[in-house]
Amino acid sequence: AARAEPPAAPDRIILSLPDAHCALCITQVEEALSALPGVRSARVNLTLRRVTVDAPGLSPDALIACLARAGHPAHELDPDALASTTADRAGRDLLMRIGVSGFAMMNIMVLSVAVWSGADAATRDLFHWVSAAIALPTVAFAGTPFFASAWRSLRAGRLGMDVPISLALILASAISLFETAHSGHHAYFDAAVMLCFFLLIGRYLDHRTRAIARSAAAELTALEVPRATLLSGVVERVVPVAELRAGDMIRLRPGNRVPADGIVTDGRSEIDRSLLTGETLPVPTAPGMALSAGEVNLTGPLILRVTAAGPDSSLARLTALVEAAETARGRYTSLAERAAKGYSPAVHALAAASFAGWFWATGDMRVAVNIAAAVLIITCPCALGLAVPAVVTAASGRLFRRGLLIKDGTALERLAQTDTVVFDKTGTLTMGMPRLVDADAVPPALRPVALALAKGSAHPLARALASALEGTVPAALTDLREHPGLGIEGTTPDGPARLGRAEWLGCPEDPGAGLQTWLSVPGHAPLRLDFQDRLRPGAGECVSRLRLQGMRVILLSGDRAAPVADLAGQLGIAEWHAGIDPAGKEAMIAALSDAGARVLMVGDGLNDTAALARAHASISPASALDAARVASDMVLTGQDLTPVAQALRVARQSTRRIRENFAISFGYNVVAVPVALIGLATPLLAALAMSISSVTVTLNALRLDRGDR
Repeated sequence: AARAEPPAAPDRIILSLPDAHCALCITQVEEALSALPGVRSARVNLTLRRVTVDAPGLSPDALIACLARAGHPAHELDPDALASTTADRAGRDLLMRIGVSGFAMMNIMVLSVAVWSGADAATRDLFHWVSAAIALPTVAFAGTPFFASAWRSLRAGRLGMDVPISLALILASAISLFETAHSGHHAYFDAAVMLCFFLLIGRYLDHRTRAIARSAAAELTALEVPRATLLSGVVERVVPVAELRAGDMIRLRPGNRVPADGIVTDGRSEIDRSLLTGETLPVPTAPGMALSAGEVNLTGPLILRVTAAGPDSSLARLTALVEAAETARGRYTSLAERAAKGYSPAVHALAAASFAGWFWATGDMRVAVNIAAAVLIITCPCALGLAVPAVVTAASGRLFRRGLLIKDGTALERLAQTDTVVFDKTGTLTMGMPRLVDADAVPPALRPVALALAKGSAHPLARALASALEGTVPAALTDLREHPGLGIEGTTPDGPARLGRAEWLGCPEDPGAGLQTWLSVPGHAPLRLDFQDRLRPGAGECVSRLRLQGMRVILLSGDRAAPVADLAGQLGIAEWHAGIDPAGKEAMIAALSDAGARVLMVGDGLNDTAALARAHASISPASALDAARVASDMVLTGQDLTPVAQALRVARQSTRRIRENFAISFGYNVVAVPVALIGLATPLLAALAMSISSVTVTLNALRLDRGDR
């Protein structure tokens, strides 16, 4: 199996943070670690739930103990704890708690109707006790995520957002139990369960915005080869790639992936480097040519002299680029999460002040506790917590119906800020499937031989030729064999026939031409066959719409200049760059960002992964490599590229709705808190007001304009 992580440097420690879930966690973890003597830096990647610590001389145990004191459990990196099954289990757990609390809330509300309708004395007490029997276990079970988080915060000597939430749940339940035991007129079991239900919905929506995101860097490691065939004189032995050193000689058989960076010393073949560079065609290789880890040897055996292996290889460096870019982007924090840092102290201060004031004014402990509980409940952050997830959920559904799947909850706001769109070529603007420009260019007399040759090769152009000549009866050729890096040859009754490179057939090659191969049949002049990659549906309309919106459009490709220039001309893209390697793409995105541009990257290959992670926002087709899909914020589920342009308007509308939801949330608190402070809201009315604010935020999130097609 491929290694789960590139080997860490001795002074770099990576810890898992299984409970990290918000920007406040980022701040607390980084501040706690940075205050520890010996720690140079600490960076949290919230998507991966990891923290990378530069701490020479410190052990992981010391860092884990430091985080435990701060209320954040941590442990040395365990890939199983970060697997998608863990995320799925957490989501199912939240859904189960939502279901239990929702069912209990409905039953308690039915019982409460009888009390509100005038039930008195023993009947009222009976309904209250039945409500207690339902509510207390429900709150204990459904509120566990909040209670556990609050306990960890208190043990660490800090006030997290879950502390006032837990206190409100406990107070509402305790007051209701006290009132029931003393035959009181009011019990608030329905308020406690309703509060728990809406808080869990907010927590689940936030969980869904993060659950899909996975590490692109982890996907890149799947391309690492665990073993290599080492040559020692005439002896071959299979060794782990980690044991390879610069200067070692290794054998690479056809069909194998290159295990380490190296120089070809013997053999000829063709190398598929499309995952790394985006080049459409396999590249012929010969002695003296440099190969990179992750590329695929297609046709002939090769012997390589290793120049870099393991963490020093080009694939490992690309993985490091992606990790760095993900971490930089992972520090993005929403307004709601930044506001959370000052929320808890303010809520506790208000509740304490209301309790002290009313107890001093009335001398009635019951009144003071009820008002303090109402203040806590009415200020619970349901609306604030739903402000972003509700809009993201509504926009996600809208965009999914148009062919885009959102993976990152912050992607909409970042997409709305973009002013520059960078496209990859092969597999993004084109389908990555070459086709013969004109099948009629092959004379009927040559078609059987051409088809027989094409069927004998795995080369992309040969496959495209075979597809174009489908229906033709292939000729019977003998001695059919492929010449690595050159083409395929077979013998006809009149002599040898060849399909391959121009120089192999003795024909002049035009370096400015696009995709081409040559056919040589005895008795006929060599024939040039031209191919063209098919445009992705909607590519032209997408680029046109982006330009109408005032976006700067750039084409970056690892392919040759001629096909890149031809495609740019077809689509009207004035700014294009060819022959760009993965690091070059990431560097160009970084340079654009440094110049003040907000870049949307649209790409599909491994060569685009670092650039996708570095960009302000990113989109990949569903057909893209796994590493590219997980590095991007959105996935294009269909073949049509038009939804990329449509998504920009939805993103801008979503940003407006998020800001409106923040205004609603803060406006609600400005009005509701004074009402609770002056004693005009019971805990039940406070829970109803809190619920109304949550529903209002959700309804506002659904007001996305349907006319953005």
